[in-house]
Amino acid sequence: MQILPVDLARMLAETDPPRLLDVREPEEHAFASLPGALHIPLGQLESRIDELASWQAEDFVVYCHHGMRSARAVGFLRSIGFTGAANLAGGIDRWSLEVDPTLPRY
Repeated sequence: MQILPVDLARMLAETDPPRLLDVREPEEHAFASLPGALHIPLGQLESRIDELASWQAEDFVVYCHHGMRSARAVGFLRSIGFTGAANLAGGIDRWSLEVDPTLPRY
């Protein structure tokens, strides 16, 4: 499942916004990130899955730079029962282009 940046922006403005999971590397997260996102690099996701235990029955959005790593993360998460996981199509780069041009691109 994928979600477009403009749809995520609309959802984040609602009273009950989805949680966000950033699976990029620490230096990427430090450079630019979406407010309130939990940061777990893709390579650590399996070993830190307990940090997402309360998310299992929720809808949430996973993002990375262009959407490739987050798509892998969503595949993994859905395979272990996180059926509400969705990938941010185009990642934070597309978010910067279509939603928030003040967010630095890299």
